[in-house]
Amino acid sequence: MKAKIISIIPARGGSKGIPQKNIRLLAGRPLIAYTIDCALNSKYINRVVVSTDDEGIATISEKYGVEVVKRPESLAQDNSPTIDAVLHVLEFLEIQNEKHIIIVLLQPTSPLRNSQDIDNAIELFFKNTCDSVISVCESEHPPFWTYKIDDQYLKPILGDNYSKMRRQDLPKSYILNGAIYISTVEIIQECRSFNSHKVSPYIMPSIRSVDIDDELDFIVAEYIFKMSKNLL
Repeated sequence: MKAKIISIIPARGGSKGIPQKNIRLLAGRPLIAYTIDCALNSKYINRVVVSTDDEGIATISEKYGVEVVKRPESLAQDNSPTIDAVLHVLEFLEIQNEKHIIIVLLQPTSPLRNSQDIDNAIELFFKNTCDSVISVCESEHPPFWTYKIDDQYLKPILGDNYSKMRRQDLPKSYILNGAIYISTVEIIQECRSFNSHKVSPYIMPSIRSVDIDDELDFIVAEYIFKMSKNLL
């Protein structure tokens, strides 16, 4: 595979839900270390860059052997879109409108995704006629059974037909699990998103789709790591 493939790992320091989440220890290692190792162990990724505004995250990332691009504070707020950090890295690296450079976005909050997942997703990107590949997992809570409250009464959002169906009769539904996003520089800069026109799904099992957002997620991920020989 001759394409240049760059992994960008976005890791800001100001997490309010869990302070210093991206470098908090998980099973004895900083959370971000799992994603860095996966990127470095990929067969296809040529370059790994961490985007951060935080000196502690920068120091740990460099210790694990990857480049760091210092993110401006204006792009590291609670409401700052991740895509803006990606575009900043591309600007910093002076990469513009390249259809032959592939970007693999790996969020550090997905520590259970492995390097084989990354390589499989990259292979899928080159195999399919698509603009992007995004990792998903099967939804544990079918959207067909969701309700709204209308005039103090529960009403099925998608109508009565689905709400009366058995789970096994419902269409399979999927959610983005946040683990892997792949596209070309050209598409990312044109669409300002990885979720572009033609997106192929890379389907991951739920057990590797844990997205660290709160304390419970940390507990679940730690348990899975401890039981990894039996579960993963």
